[in-house]
Amino acid sequence: MPQNTSRGQGQGQGRGRGRQQERDRQEEGPSFDERVVAIDRTAKVVKGGRHFGFRVVVVAGDNNGSVGIGVGKAREVPEAIRKGTERARKTMVKVPLAGTTIPHPLVSKFGASQVMLKPATPGTGVIAAGGVRAVLECAGVRDVLTKSLGSSNRLNVVRATWEGLKQMSQVEVEARRRNKPVQQFLPPWRKTQDVKPG
Repeated sequence: MPQNTSRGQGQGQGRGRGRQQERDRQEEGPSFDERVVAIDRTAKVVKGGRHFGFRVVVVAGDNNGSVGIGVGKAREVPEAIRKGTERARKTMVKVPLAGTTIPHPLVSKFGASQVMLKPATPGTGVIAAGGVRAVLECAGVRDVLTKSLGSSNRLNVVRATWEGLKQMSQVEVEARRRNKPVQQFLPPWRKTQDVKPG
């Protein structure tokens, strides 16, 4: 009898573990492009000495117009990454795109960091580096010109890029707001694309 009981308990635990893993998979939801931009070590000085920790900046997006950023802090790097990823998914916002590029040029600022974003012709690629590239690629931008101005603090550069994408507006909406023709706001390559053959 005791042997049967222990076997039954083992099977029950196995089933419980399987259900838990399935639940975890369901909670994860759709897969996102997640990138760790920066891992910084922090130190807090206390009476007994120093307590070391880690701060991680994570960018998450669906490569189709949605992107979010998150900062995770913990004593261990994996835990900090997990927290940062969760926060990045929660802060996701939808940004307007014009095909594979952005609708219009913009200079965005966060803290002492400034990022200039300019639309580019198809085939240009993402001319950016570091945190700016991660944010743009996770958002689904494939052709863009960028320049980082001011402070090179990685967290502020990422936030400046994210804020810039949130400020973007569709050309059609802007043309309607200003009561002007859409063609006046389109770049040359989009004008040729939008012309229908007669």
